[in-house]
Amino acid sequence: MNFTEIAESRQSCRSYDSDREIEQEKLDRILSTARLAPSACNGQPYHITVCKGESASKVARAVQGMGMNKFAADAPVLLVISEKPYVPTAALGAKVKGIDYRSIDIGILAAYITAEATANGIGSCILGWLDDEAIRGICALDGAVKLVITLGYPSEDDKLRTKKRKDIDTLVSIVE
Repeated sequence: MNFTEIAESRQSCRSYDSDREIEQEKLDRILSTARLAPSACNGQPYHITVCKGESASKVARAVQGMGMNKFAADAPVLLVISEKPYVPTAALGAKVKGIDYRSIDIGILAAYITAEATANGIGSCILGWLDDEAIRGICALDGAVKLVITLGYPSEDDKLRTKKRKDIDTLVSIVE
């Protein structure tokens, strides 16, 4: 798959095949690609916690408040993305410019993870609805939990949906 094919076929999976585990080599490939994601000053101000089995079940419950994200219970792997401190140069830049580089870096990381998952036939969904305190306890984390990414094989009824996006003329301006 080239990148455009990945972008065209990647979608938020909300129906996982709960009987199918992700092969370790595919999970390793996803994590190795995540390691390559660019970040401010190459600081990688985040940590990825891989949750499987009972820890995945517990984290799944921690993203299901108010009836949200019920499908997470069927995902065999949940990746918890938590914040780590900036490297000094990125911390200085963030303070001087008033830009939250960590959030940008975590967004790029999530894009790399979900793109590589798609390239390997694995479904994914990026979740921001979560119980930070509960997940910190489950995963023994000291940094704020920013995202949880569910991973698993899509169920047979999770068909590719038509993408609804803004028109290119609405989305893009050219200034010369």
